[in-house]
Amino acid sequence: MKGPPLTLRQWVGWTGFALVFLLVAAVLVWRGDILQDALNPQVPFQTYDPPPPPDYATPAAWALRDARTVGAGPAAVFFIHSTTFDGGHEWNGPIGDRKADAYLQRIVLPNYAGPFARAGAISAPRSRQASLYTRMTLRDDAREARAFAYGDIAAAFDVWLGRHPDGPLVLAGVEQGGELLERLVRERIADDPALRRRLVAVYLMDVVVPASGLSPAVPACATRNQTGCIVAWSPVAFDNDGAARGRLRRALVWNERGQLVDLNDRTALCVNPVTGSTDTAPVDARHHRGATNATGLEQGARPALIAREVATQCRDGLLRYSQPDLESFRETGSWSDRRKARPYNLFYGDIEADVEARLALWHHDHPSS
Repeated sequence: MKGPPLTLRQWVGWTGFALVFLLVAAVLVWRGDILQDALNPQVPFQTYDPPPPPDYATPAAWALRDARTVGAGPAAVFFIHSTTFDGGHEWNGPIGDRKADAYLQRIVLPNYAGPFARAGAISAPRSRQASLYTRMTLRDDAREARAFAYGDIAAAFDVWLGRHPDGPLVLAGVEQGGELLERLVRERIADDPALRRRLVAVYLMDVVVPASGLSPAVPACATRNQTGCIVAWSPVAFDNDGAARGRLRRALVWNERGQLVDLNDRTALCVNPVTGSTDTAPVDARHHRGATNATGLEQGARPALIAREVATQCRDGLLRYSQPDLESFRETGSWSDRRKARPYNLFYGDIEADVEARLALWHHDHPSS
């Protein structure tokens, strides 16, 4: 038996409900695309007027400038941070952006510069970094913005070297910072015997680097009993094959002309931070020296480490790992924050141990330095 026909008010109500439901569903499905489009500068990079350059002779151009903790070693550490600027009207972030600086100070420096604090004095330049948007698209504009940031890093490196004319050097970069550092090593260190002699190691954290594209003068670290070499890895969880395929498919690497080009079918480099080697055998979690969530810690404060939690293996050029089932190592933050460097470091203790071992070896090989 049929009920009474719907009134006009009921029709309007149900129609409105359906429209709201469809709108909410559309936002959920295309939320990423909507937010990503909001970060698009909407201007070609060729006609873009970038922010003023930093003056690396001034403290304001440095997030850290020769920051030293009590008992730190003799190395000078040059650290290039990851993407912290979202985007919007700018392809490259201006120096002093409050939101970008807050992410840098609260998350990136404690988690990723922190493992090098015991090696020596850390310096971390600010730069007109390429925005988060440039890492979400393979457009030529985005590649040019990422390449543009290299000029600031090269200028900061020259000033930093002027403050550290001798002694051991450690170079480290995470995500976009590691990308820029890899080019810096090839263009400023590989052909300079004096700098190569001072080089303890280069750490490229969460960076895809072609194994065949490294300079023979600064090779991959095949073992932990080696200095003047590169420790590079790009992590993907064991159970996330889709992310692994996507990362290699979208990876951009430098060519000889300083341009970012597709990785294509080249093999990526993986140096396992747990073993400090290119060995591809599975590494049991009992060898893991410690993960941590150092977010919010002050400079120089050493976080508590959770060891024996993460199993690893270098496979197909990526570092595959087991994700700890702990609250401290879960993704948090806004949509854009979840696409930046993670607010924890699964290999904090391993990096710390690796740089300590290579620095000791460097001193053994250079007793008069």
